[in-house]
Amino acid sequence: MTRQKTRFQIILPLVFLSWLFLIHHASSQRSTYIIHMDKSSMPKAYSSCHRWYSTTINSMRAMNVEASEIHHHREAKLVHTYDNAFHGFTAVMSENELESLRNSPGFISAHKDMPIVPDTTHTHTHKFLGLNTASGIWPESKYGEDVIIGVVDTGIWPESPSFRDVALPQIPARWKGTCEAGQDFNSSHCNKKIIGARFFNQGVFASSPDVKISMNSTRDIFGHGTHVASIAAGSHVEGASFFGYAPGTARGVAPRARLAIYKVLWDEGAYESDALAGIDQDVAEGVDVLSISLSYLTIDLYENPIAIAAFGAMEKGILVSVSAGNRGPGFATVLEGIPWTIIVASGTIDRWFSGELTLGNGVSITGWTMFPARATVRNSPLVYNETLSACNSTEVLREAPSDSIIICVESFETPELADQITYLSQSNVRAAIIISEDTSILRSTEFPFPGVVITPSGAEALVSYASSDSTPTASIDFQQTILGTEPRAAPALSASSSRGPGRNYRPILMPDIMAPGVLILAAYNPYSSEASIGRNIFLASDYTLLSGTSMACPHISGIAALLKAAHPEWSPAAIQSAMMTTANPLDNTNQPIKDMAFNYRLATPLGMGAGQVDPNRALDPGLVYDATVQDHVNLVCSMNFTSEQTRTIIRSSYNCSNPSSDLNYPSFMFQYETEENRTTAAQFKRTLTNVGNRAATYKVKLEEPKNASVIISPETLVFRKKYDKQSYSVTIRYTSISEIEIELETADGSLIWIEVNGKHTVRSPIVVYPRLNNDD
Repeated sequence: MTRQKTRFQIILPLVFLSWLFLIHHASSQRSTYIIHMDKSSMPKAYSSCHRWYSTTINSMRAMNVEASEIHHHREAKLVHTYDNAFHGFTAVMSENELESLRNSPGFISAHKDMPIVPDTTHTHTHKFLGLNTASGIWPESKYGEDVIIGVVDTGIWPESPSFRDVALPQIPARWKGTCEAGQDFNSSHCNKKIIGARFFNQGVFASSPDVKISMNSTRDIFGHGTHVASIAAGSHVEGASFFGYAPGTARGVAPRARLAIYKVLWDEGAYESDALAGIDQDVAEGVDVLSISLSYLTIDLYENPIAIAAFGAMEKGILVSVSAGNRGPGFATVLEGIPWTIIVASGTIDRWFSGELTLGNGVSITGWTMFPARATVRNSPLVYNETLSACNSTEVLREAPSDSIIICVESFETPELADQITYLSQSNVRAAIIISEDTSILRSTEFPFPGVVITPSGAEALVSYASSDSTPTASIDFQQTILGTEPRAAPALSASSSRGPGRNYRPILMPDIMAPGVLILAAYNPYSSEASIGRNIFLASDYTLLSGTSMACPHISGIAALLKAAHPEWSPAAIQSAMMTTANPLDNTNQPIKDMAFNYRLATPLGMGAGQVDPNRALDPGLVYDATVQDHVNLVCSMNFTSEQTRTIIRSSYNCSNPSSDLNYPSFMFQYETEENRTTAAQFKRTLTNVGNRAATYKVKLEEPKNASVIISPETLVFRKKYDKQSYSVTIRYTSISEIEIELETADGSLIWIEVNGKHTVRSPIVVYPRLNNDD
């Protein structure tokens, strides 16, 4: 008994010590935190924020880090300091050290560094947007000359012809940036087109101290940043194509604008802290437009790095363009509904990549293909039977004749289209015709096997011929590019494009606008595999076709640069308003824009915002909804944040004396209560500024959302001169039928100011939707 008691007395302290060790280990584990500070609290003894933050970290470390931690080199460490887009720093520290920091003068808030991702699913757009050399926004803006676009992304491939600086004037004297040397990248890689290049990966090292960066410079080995930059401001390049598809002249939206490149995404990791450092530097060096084709998983505006940094950029007069994301088509999948940026949705253009299928009886059928070569498929036997048409395994396809064209029919039992193509590429058949309604193929370049995809309606003549002729044959011609309204009108809203309302702020309609984002041809890393044939032939190209809101965002960035060049006095809000109020809700057949995700039914503003951007109309919008920095401060102050959360965004330069959620925005978002027979009403006030060159009178035209009542007062606005301002009010009422009245039912309409005896129309979308349980 005595012996057992002794063992128990020994074990208990050991267990207790182990428990203490686990507590200590948890509290001393290190993470990377983004810290927001109040710059006005910086003691006068410090010459810079960096000195202040460094001293704060050192003092905190001396007080809290134990000897064992020092021995293992795990002390707190400063990673980034920020002093332009917002105030603060990133540091590696333990929870104990973070708790000590919370008591330091000037501390506002902190959150863990989180991952980020590019918004991409894996020549012709300027024509589709109406840009031409004869008239309109290109010549009026001198093609965006001397406007500086900052691109925060994966870097750049500087040797691409899209970044030649032929005939560009000297770099603007106001530019404060530099060309940072690094691995396989030196100052000579910059020129009068790429005027700045920097890279930020301290956040990657903070997360994984022993990581080896494969390309430690601004050089882009991924290709995403190169693609985005060339869409926004690429130079004129003749003879560009993607393996024969989309041939022609490639050029960016603002071909004479300058590019400042900030690499923040890495193969080894991508973190908010590095992206924040890139944006902060971007603002400091003097860009005019900031293009961000990235997604941040942080929802709350007061912790979202894009939201915080974009506010600082907006203060400096910089327009920030942000991709809506590729999480569609679900409701409320826009993560970054940031009211002081322009959020961009993705749509198609009037271009179809096809293979021409010619049957032995002379009938021709246009199908979809991206097979990257001119395969020889001439008068080959056509095979159609129920067993083989599933095309659902390599075993089944072994039964097909080796030199035949096999007909595959997609059904609920067959695999996805991409899998069918994979099985076909492992077979001995010569080519395939796939009957499918899967629209996802229209956003992809993966087509490693000779074949075409046709719809069931287009397949009737094919099946009839193959079933009735004793020796049916067919031929396929590849590398065809068709422009125009057939077989589909354009633009159509991409199925993958994220839909509103914004997850982090619902009272303002998001996304704002739609731009081309499906299979956009632009520059790329020339050593990246962009297409394949079969299982082991991989092909590279100087130019590639990518899809995603990542591609739509730089179109808006480029158009913003054109507008900035033509109207240097316009604020970011005025530029955004000009694009939104002149956007087109109709496609190239003059019918409402359709949604690819739902069998081409009508798209809504929750998917496409105000509609497809129209650069030439945006040049002369007639009226704009302008907003000052203080207006945005008042909006933030109305968001029911704590004082610390509010100061994280607006900092200490402003106060919340006049909070208001009614921002002077070019759209209207109305939430109604779903309680039975309950009437919800809201009033909005808007002010329009006349940017036309003369006095003008406008009358309102209203398209009411279904079951809503809308009153406009007054219904006529008279502007006596340029820059004259006039205000009006909008009252919206909606009475709920029942709590179940068609779940998530939304309705939309529009408010249009039409110039009397003039050419201007100023359109704002109206969206009515139910307030959900998780809404603010």
